[in-house]
Amino acid sequence: MDDLKCILPSSNSHNFSYICSVKKREQHYRNILNMIIINIGDELLIGQVINSNAAFIAEKVNAIGIWVEESLVIGDEEERMKKTILETLGKTDFVIVTGGLGPTKDDRTKKVLCEIFDMPLALHEPSLERLTAMFKKRGWELSESNRLQALLPEGAEIIPNDNGTAQGMWFERDGKVLVSMPGVPFEMKAMMCDIVPKIRDHFHSDFEIIHKVVQTSGIGESTLSDLLEDWENALPKFITLAYLPRPGIVRLRLTAVGEDKKLLESMLKDEIEKLKKIAGDYIWSFEDNQMEDEIGKKLRKIKKTLTLAESCTGGYIAHRITSVPGSSHYFKGSIVSYSNEIKRRILNVREVNLKKYGAVSEPVVSDMAINSMDLFDTDFSIAVSGIAGPDGGTEEKPVGTVWIAVATTTRIQTELFHFGTAGGRQTLIERAAVAAMNMLLKMMNS
Repeated sequence: MDDLKCILPSSNSHNFSYICSVKKREQHYRNILNMIIINIGDELLIGQVINSNAAFIAEKVNAIGIWVEESLVIGDEEERMKKTILETLGKTDFVIVTGGLGPTKDDRTKKVLCEIFDMPLALHEPSLERLTAMFKKRGWELSESNRLQALLPEGAEIIPNDNGTAQGMWFERDGKVLVSMPGVPFEMKAMMCDIVPKIRDHFHSDFEIIHKVVQTSGIGESTLSDLLEDWENALPKFITLAYLPRPGIVRLRLTAVGEDKKLLESMLKDEIEKLKKIAGDYIWSFEDNQMEDEIGKKLRKIKKTLTLAESCTGGYIAHRITSVPGSSHYFKGSIVSYSNEIKRRILNVREVNLKKYGAVSEPVVSDMAINSMDLFDTDFSIAVSGIAGPDGGTEEKPVGTVWIAVATTTRIQTELFHFGTAGGRQTLIERAAVAAMNMLLKMMNS
């Protein structure tokens, strides 16, 4: 590809042009527009705030055929901001910046962008009117620091913010576009959704980027990779595969890039059919959803109900099940029987089983599953009992030992898991929850 000619400013210069010759790296897919995301904020660098903005932006631009080449996080220091923005503009024609646009003194992005694009600040009357109306509606008086937020770069296109006080800005110069948005996630997300059509119209991408996700459980990442090796090696060059593991689950993301959307979708469908024949026993979803969503969808379809009896997971499964809108249609309730007393008194777990086998045992989770189903009058139940640690393990039952039972009115399935201690207590709880929900899905599918 042709070299990108540019001019770097000297330390005292504040204009857009700068001298350099940057060789664009070989693109993975020729002629696809690449972009760079810059997220600004010390709070991101010190781990005080999780950077969710980059993921949202990448998802939105991918959907219109734009590939994210880099995603950067930098602090609030002006020279670092200026240097990074100028470097990215030397490598790509499209940059999105978030953060540093508030009313406080550490919000310096607007100042830096004015210097880079050689634009003075000027009062933007529509923004001032918007801010005044917003404060009046809330019964507040517009402060001087908020009034200053209506001072915006003269020459930039202003992107209205209906959810906050910092306006977005669209800069264009010499064929390059930089979009600056606030870092507050709900403000940025709404603004990003508003400008996606403008981005698509401006860049006219002829390419489609299609992602398909297949989710597996009950098999580790390395074992799954070995199982899929021949299939993966035979994938067409325009389809790539990524393994995305999390506790108890390995997501497989297939990405296809090309100009013919129907052909890409057809090819992806064919590859997923091949995948099903190889790893079908481990696949629980062909969507990028959560396991609780899949459970809810299936329970509503077959018009059945569910209850839970949790011990070591402490209500975590119930939390996930009830996080799905409409879960009241199929979820009746849960008992967190953390102590043996509650197992006996509420769930009617037999004393002989507790004494002979212990709380973490097949007979006890079987009692928990069957009796909770009777107690709530449901069609399905899940029971979990284990040792989450860090203490409480024995040589016979070390930390990470978990018994799970899934029951219906006519049958029960139990399974023993040894999750170990890697990742600590919370990871074990998540893995136990995933294993339990996966057992339920398998039972509903059988």
